[in-house]
Amino acid sequence: MADNPRGAMFRLLAPNQHNRVTYAELFFDLVFVYAITQISHTLLGRFTPSGAIQVTLLLLAVWWVWVYTAWITNWLNPELTPVRILLFLLMLGGLVLSMSIPTAFEARGLWFATAYAAMQVGRTVFWLASIPPHQTLVRWNAIRILVWLSVSALFWILGGFVQAQSRLVLWTVALAIEYVSPAARFWIPRYGGSTVEEWAVDGGHMAERCAGFIIIALGEAIVVNGVTFADLTWTVEAVGAFLSAFVASIAMWWIYFHKGAEAGSELISKSSESGRLARLAYTYLHLPIVAGIIVSAVADELVLKHPDGASDLKTISTAIGGPSLFLIGTILFKLTIRGFLQLSHGVGIIALAILMWFARDLSPLMLSALTTAIMIVVAVWESVSLRSSREAQSEATNA
Repeated sequence: MADNPRGAMFRLLAPNQHNRVTYAELFFDLVFVYAITQISHTLLGRFTPSGAIQVTLLLLAVWWVWVYTAWITNWLNPELTPVRILLFLLMLGGLVLSMSIPTAFEARGLWFATAYAAMQVGRTVFWLASIPPHQTLVRWNAIRILVWLSVSALFWILGGFVQAQSRLVLWTVALAIEYVSPAARFWIPRYGGSTVEEWAVDGGHMAERCAGFIIIALGEAIVVNGVTFADLTWTVEAVGAFLSAFVASIAMWWIYFHKGAEAGSELISKSSESGRLARLAYTYLHLPIVAGIIVSAVADELVLKHPDGASDLKTISTAIGGPSLFLIGTILFKLTIRGFLQLSHGVGIIALAILMWFARDLSPLMLSALTTAIMIVVAVWESVSLRSSREAQSEATNA
């Protein structure tokens, strides 16, 4: 490792190859299975306008701490013991963070804030200490990030000491600082912002890491549905609701993974501006995809428990809002990697919006079945259209 020009702690980069996701990274991800479960249950338990805002803020925080860790392990080598110890310490912080989610705006606000700030700042300090002196641009990139995260950490900690409404304001400011900072290229006075070169990543690894988080969210949804269904009386309606939820998860998997994930990985691996693409397509645009899966999981649990009768506002907003968020995220992600809007996704979003007008007249089971049908149509339509496009290109090339 001493001959690695990037530094002894850094991954070696080879042309036309990408580093695999390590077992240490996958082990770290287990904490976030728990975090996603906590978020979905918290949303289910406090489904009010203020509760939805609070849960949204918590989701933004969980995603941000995970994706920043994905960036760091894209640069540092998790096969090395010091980096593994860093991940294990971050796992401990992630557990405290996750356990604090249900009462983050009540008794455990300071625990949540301290865990979050410690993870964000501590990880960046470790990265900065790992950068060799001759890597000046990378060092300044780490310093810029540390400055922004340290400022936001003050608002996180201050928020932990005040009451719920003031806490929401302070934590919103903290998150705004963190979410604006990459777009502002971590600009600081006198030294300016970072450059594209400082953000270069192993594109294939970044794509695989974010795809792994999609699997985490989908897996959590399937597990929760299974646990809920196991405790119910297995009536025809309950079985129908369970099958609808399961097929919807498969449709979401198909929409994201069938061609989109592969195309994104190929593009970012070959891009000369991998950092810029990773920032937009994977750091920002994957968030609505994850949010859509979580909200859909909440809808599935509601439908499983009450498949009959009229659909209430909670069921309608989650059953339609979840797939809509997912499709909005995937259409923007695929626009970034393909350069055009996927017609199938746009039609699916419009169909879900139209369904909203009739939702109150439908039972929860029928509403779930119709949203699942829309997702199936989107998945099949995209697969057929992409296959037809490839065949047309092949025929044009042969001619």
